[in-house]
Amino acid sequence: MYVKKYNSRSIYGKLKVCRYLKSHKSLKKLVPHTVSFSRKNMASMLAEHSSVYVKPDTGSQGMGIFKVKNAKSSGYTVKHIVKKKQLSRHLGSASAVYNHINKKSEKRLIIQKGITLDRVNGRAYDIRVMVQRKPGGSWTVNCYSVKVGAPKKIVTNYYQGGKLYSMEKLGKKQGLSPKKTAKRISQLKSKSLKIAKHLSGKRKGMHELGIDFAYDKKQRLWVIEVNSNHPQFYPVKRLNPQAYRMMKEFARSYGRKDD
Repeated sequence: MYVKKYNSRSIYGKLKVCRYLKSHKSLKKLVPHTVSFSRKNMASMLAEHSSVYVKPDTGSQGMGIFKVKNAKSSGYTVKHIVKKKQLSRHLGSASAVYNHINKKSEKRLIIQKGITLDRVNGRAYDIRVMVQRKPGGSWTVNCYSVKVGAPKKIVTNYYQGGKLYSMEKLGKKQGLSPKKTAKRISQLKSKSLKIAKHLSGKRKGMHELGIDFAYDKKQRLWVIEVNSNHPQFYPVKRLNPQAYRMMKEFARSYGRKDD
């Protein structure tokens, strides 16, 4: 059962999280170029980047997300997630793109540089790292889950038809050595703990974070999103039962009773 009032505070807003991360000397290079949604910012972002994502400043499960890409001929291709469907259309100018998105969404939005994600079996993926701490305890990484997007979808979310892999399965599918996979896990752990410590210094009383990382095609690591507002972990119940039980144990310690 969903429990709204549990003892873990949140940082609301993707743009605010990006600004906090950019204030850290070493973490700022992990953050894609991100700005608020406006006509002026849409024009400048599309002029600077080959593709951008427009997302709700608060939200989850891949819903209400737009991807805007420079079309090879002229104008822009806009793809949009509505519930579990993906719609597409062509628009001729940045101003038309802004008008279209502004008309479709009533939420506060952000614009983020599009990352050309690394792929596995031809599908884009990102990696959710679950970081938790018991009251009075230190931050601990309790789970890594790889979200592999459905074919041609602009998001990787499980709720949008994606699949979940372990880090070890990802490595095997990509033909990586166990040593290379272990190196990736070590990197993700180090960055996750640094992010958790930095953000919890900005917002006291935080006990859980779901951090979405992505490697691009050049193997550069990025932070796509940090969710501190009740990040869901029950999708990993079958993927990694041991990690799931650990997350539940930590969650109970700060009053979270759902799964």
